[in-house]
Amino acid sequence: MTKPTRARMIDAAVDALRRQGLAGMSFTEVLANSGAARGAIYHHFPGGKTELVVEAAKLHGQEVTDRLADLSGSGPREVVEAFLELARPVIEDAVGGRGCAIAAVTVRTGDDGAELSHIAATTFASWTDRLAAALTAAGTPTAQAADLAQLLIALLEGAQVLVRAAGSLDPFERAARAALATVPD
Repeated sequence: MTKPTRARMIDAAVDALRRQGLAGMSFTEVLANSGAARGAIYHHFPGGKTELVVEAAKLHGQEVTDRLADLSGSGPREVVEAFLELARPVIEDAVGGRGCAIAAVTVRTGDDGAELSHIAATTFASWTDRLAAALTAAGTPTAQAADLAQLLIALLEGAQVLVRAAGSLDPFERAARAALATVPD
């Protein structure tokens, strides 16, 4: 069954944010990639581009949060390894030029900046909380789990920029080894 037009437009906006960033995302591209008619823009998103971007960021953020909620392991190291394996395809995409849709909305472009930054901050906090919960469940003390979770989310986001610039996975591999070195066996 085909997704409704609004959902297809949001999916296309997530993809555009990952490829082009907020400033490069256009309605023309979203319409072309979603198969929606031009009139669908303000019918489904009367608030214009900002409303569409807010919905795309929320969707992408929730999808990642849901994946992080499934992380587990018999010990902290297994959770970190599972996180790094979850991150690997995202980082591989980044080598090819696709970044994080949430990071893309942190680049302010006018009046929508505060709302989008709030969504990004809330989303990153949610990811950190989910990861910290998995680490705590695997036996990491709560404060240490929160710090390690923050480090891993920073690794995920920063590695996307570094591998994009380097054109290789090497920065991620080095950061992953360093993160694993902080976790006891």
